[in-house]
Amino acid sequence: MESASDNDGNFNFAGVPPGPFKLSFTSPGFATLTTSDVLLPGEDYVTPQVELVVATTVEVEVHETQQEVAEEQVHVEEKQRLFGVIPNFYVTYVPNAAPLDAKQKFQLGWKSVIDPVSFGIAGVTAGLEQADNAFSGYGQGAQGYAKRFGATYTDFVSGTFIGNAILPSLLKQDPRYFYRGTGSRKSRFLYAMVNAVICKGDNGRWQANYSNMLGTLAAGGISNLYYPASSRGVGLTFENALIGIGGSAFSGVFQEFFSRKLTPHAPDPPATRN
Repeated sequence: MESASDNDGNFNFAGVPPGPFKLSFTSPGFATLTTSDVLLPGEDYVTPQVELVVATTVEVEVHETQQEVAEEQVHVEEKQRLFGVIPNFYVTYVPNAAPLDAKQKFQLGWKSVIDPVSFGIAGVTAGLEQADNAFSGYGQGAQGYAKRFGATYTDFVSGTFIGNAILPSLLKQDPRYFYRGTGSRKSRFLYAMVNAVICKGDNGRWQANYSNMLGTLAAGGISNLYYPASSRGVGLTFENALIGIGGSAFSGVFQEFFSRKLTPHAPDPPATRN
């Protein structure tokens, strides 16, 4: 039986049969009090005054926001390095990773472009170009090397920020590669290749990767500002764009089949795919 108190704070129970009984008193924020006694035939039982004490244990459920979950996942991704050295930030091994907000997309881009290894890769690339006398308008010597290094690094910075931060923020797309890890080799290969032109939206649905395609075109167009006059033009724009898209396809295949094995402490692949 249940009863609420009247205006004077009294509880009344009618029609209670004689015999043993138990009373429980509960109120939010207070510890439950239970008493028991025996009701005799014809007796009007009056309980002593009841005093509840504040509960010493309070159950609190804490739920992380989607942004907080994404931030934790980004921190893990920022520690991913091939051979423990080369940044490998743009891959997630969590099948249903939380979408990144604009700040987190720029955070990943910034971490990538200022990483010392990125400068080193640009330096090696510039050295190879100089040895092959690529973009001959830059000349040779220290000045020629500096120009090649600047152009290579600027390509990387513009491509990273436009294709992985600015456009993904505007178009609500995720710039990361979502590791699959299951299925036949053929299906995984096709999945990796097509990721150059499709991506996951912030809504969790797959869609055309406008961020990558438009980003490579934009970066290619910007490169006309600093490449030698003899190398500029529409050809340079589309050449760099095609190289960017082809590089994304190659990167996808590498991420799907090799990078996890070469990344120390990388999360285990999913047993099943949702």
